[in-house]
Amino acid sequence: MKTINTCGLSHYSPLIPAIKAWCEAQPGETLEIIMDNLSAFNDLKEYLAEQQIGFREIYDGEQMSVQFTK
Repeated sequence: MKTINTCGLSHYSPLIPAIKAWCEAQPGETLEIIMDNLSAFNDLKEYLAEQQIGFREIYDGEQMSVQFTK
């Protein structure tokens, strides 16, 4: 599993490293995206749902994670 932690990013959207990881992932590779930006987290979940990609949500205090397989 490849983990991408976007917590604390303030110069640009946390969606940028998340989408970059998606583009670079091999078919069948599992990704975990960790975020602390609720808006970006909801946008990522909405995108995955629209693409009919199953995912798992994990909430840990102020951090949120989404796990999915490409």
